[in-house]
Amino acid sequence: MEKEKLWTKDFLSISIVNFVMMLSMYLLLVTMATYTTETYGASASTAGLVASIFIIGSLIGRLFGGKQIAKMGSKKMLITGIIIFSIVTIFYFIPTNIYVLVLIRLLHGVGVGLATTATGTIVSQIIPSSRSGEGISYFSLSVVLSTAIGPLIGLAFIGSFGYTSIFIFSLVMGIISLIIALPVKAPKIKHVAKDENTGFKFASFFESKAMPVSIAMFVMAFAYSSILSFITSYAAEIDLVKAGSFYFLVYAVIILISRPFTGKLLDIRGGNSIAYPGLVLFAIGMLLLSQTQTSFLFLLAAAFIGLGYGNFQSTTQALAIKVTPPHRMGLANSTYFIFLDLGLGLGPFLLGYLVPVLGYRGLYLFLVAFIVIGIFIYYALHGRKDKEILQSSKNPV
Repeated sequence: MEKEKLWTKDFLSISIVNFVMMLSMYLLLVTMATYTTETYGASASTAGLVASIFIIGSLIGRLFGGKQIAKMGSKKMLITGIIIFSIVTIFYFIPTNIYVLVLIRLLHGVGVGLATTATGTIVSQIIPSSRSGEGISYFSLSVVLSTAIGPLIGLAFIGSFGYTSIFIFSLVMGIISLIIALPVKAPKIKHVAKDENTGFKFASFFESKAMPVSIAMFVMAFAYSSILSFITSYAAEIDLVKAGSFYFLVYAVIILISRPFTGKLLDIRGGNSIAYPGLVLFAIGMLLLSQTQTSFLFLLAAAFIGLGYGNFQSTTQALAIKVTPPHRMGLANSTYFIFLDLGLGLGPFLLGYLVPVLGYRGLYLFLVAFIVIGIFIYYALHGRKDKEILQSSKNPV
């Protein structure tokens, strides 16, 4: 039997759009705090607010996007999000004050939240159901690669050309996204129950079937946020600055190599076949990180965390889609990423209080135990039912 086609023009286009949008997001995320401090003389806490308020905007965009996407249409929402993203980027060029900059960052986040909710929904619709795990795994590479490349480009541009260059780059990325997105043909979202998404009911903003894996993802994203926030400081503390600069590159390359195999395995053997080994590898990676004294072990930890957390993330995203009715895929995507973003956003704030007490080594060692507890949380919420879900996806009614 011939495989259903995965690599269509629309699939490639949406993956590229998602990559370009996320690239711009991470590029600005890692540079905005220093920009705020140097340009406006802001305190460290204010600079942190300017950088992180983007995540709040993204959450607002996802909440609105998940609720309205069935009514508005995924293609229209995608274009709206990209236009907001591009227009708001222009305001970075206009000198204002810190309060206006906070508003710009908030609106920028809303644009990204809308656009990425739409890209996730469109991809979920156009991927053949028999290859959903494989398709989502490949699509999520657009996020993985952007997290590795975005910070590198941002820091390189600042060093060579100054802050204006990153705003120009971001604006160009928005225009490129719009050009690529316009010809995309997004399937219509059908079978929306009357009044299903009206009012302020829980079901209007969240997809209950996607909640279990989304909560499990929140736990792991919370742990992983310690990498995003503290890995550079930790590398400097243990005199491994050079190795630290290669951390995200190794992380991304390992995921890139493993993704073709893990995506297919997910469709054949179910989510548990990736999730449990992934979480164990994540814990091992954190353990190595907490004990490392050499560049080799530091980068080996990056490889383990890439294999573990990186593949767990794509697996849970695919599972959130698999368990959800087609007309609720938009809400499933927004639900999943709301919990993912919350984990990444709350983690640095709360874990930051442990750093003075435990130190970076102690923090990463503590998170090994946290991840092990997370394995049981995953089992309780989803793992014990995964075999039934696999069977139902192979034998749809």
